[in-house]
Parts: sequence; structure tokens; C-alpha cells
Amino acid sequence: MRLTGIKKKLGDFTLVIDNLAIEKPGIYGLIGPNGSGKSTLAKIMAGLVNPDEGDVDSEGLTDKDITFLSRKPYMMDDSVYNNLVYPLQVRNIKPDSYTTALFLSKMNFSSRSKQRAKSLSGGEQQKLAFLRAVIFKPKFIIVDEAMTAMDMDSLDYFENTIKEEQEKEQSIWIIISHQMPHIKRICDSVFFMYDGKMEIKGNIQEIFSGSANPHLEKYLRSYNG
Repeated sequence: MRLTGIKKKLGDFTLVIDNLAIEKPGIYGLIGPNGSGKSTLAKIMAGLVNPDEGDVDSEGLTDKDITFLSRKPYMMDDSVYNNLVYPLQVRNIKPDSYTTALFLSKMNFSSRSKQRAKSLSGGEQQKLAFLRAVIFKPKFIIVDEAMTAMDMDSLDYFENTIKEEQEKEQSIWIIISHQMPHIKRICDSVFFMYDGKMEIKGNIQEIFSGSANPHLEKYLRSYNG
């Protein structure tokens, strides 16, 4: 995916991305202070928000290849099972009983497949939303602070699942998070945003070994762990 000359004004805030290219599969971290434009950029990538100016070249990806997982996932007023298989149905993919059973069992939803999804706790809804996001094997996945409320066991499971899915499907993951240990464990490269602009990109070692960028240094002092 390539973004060129992007501008998006939201109230007093303006996102400006001159040139951003994600040229190969991998797991990319997107970090920066609150209000730096991470979610706005992610929504533009996902096609959920249109820029005021500029071009988004998805390079062959279609809407059916891209999924966006937010901190507060939307749950249909339906069963756990029907929420899980919905992405398959809209893509005209017949749900496979073995695969769906496997996904339900991984997060202990097997006995609750008929339960209304909206009756689940917030953390459980995040888990279901994550499973729903990966069951159709998307090529471009954006995870916007979607794992902040998870317990450590669930976080470990999803980190491992992301790594496994990326290696198997050769997909692109964009992980937005303030949890620096999580970013360090899972990401190959990291983008750092500040005040609506992309200030620096580097691999994990380059980003976390110190930088001449004062905004990044200040951010890491605040959020590193």
C-alpha cells in the first residue's frame, strides 16, 4: 500500500502524510502520542475515511482483503457463532465446521456459540472480534488499540496468532498500541507519528536503541516498559 500527498483536516487537527509505502508483508507497529493521527491514518488505509487530498494506492487489495479491528468492536445483535462467521458469509465463503469449531474453542466460546454476542463482557467481545477479523484470512489487518483490555494469557495467544497468521498468509499487519513491550515482541518495523506527521520509521532495534528524534525519545520515556 502506498499513500501520497495525504491531507485530512478534522477540526483543529490536520493529518499530513507526504509519502508512506508499505511494500512487503510483515508486522508493523504504529506508535505516537494520543492525538498524533494514528487512528485517522489507519482508517484512511482501511478505506473507512477518505482523505481531503492525496492518493491511496492499495496495490491490488480490495475491501474484502482489508479488515480493521478497533478498541470498541461492533457486535451484531446476534449469536457468538453468527458474529464469528459473518465475514465469511459476506465474502460468499461457506463456513467450515472444523475451522469454526477450532476458533470457538481457542477462546472458550464453544459452549456459548448460541449466546448473544452483545451479552459478552468488553474483553470477551474484543476476543471474539479478533477471531472474527482473522477467520477469513485477510491480507491487510489493522489492529487499533484492540488488545488493551486483554489479560496476559489472551494477549500472549493473540500475539502468537498474529505471528503464525502472518508467516502462513504473508499478510500485512498494522498494530497501533501504547504498550511498548507488546510492540517490541511482535513487530518487525515501527512507524512513529507526531502532531499529524510521520516523523520516523525503523526496525525494532533502530527505534528502541535510542534516537536523535526528541519527540520519539520523550514518547518512549513515557510509555516504555
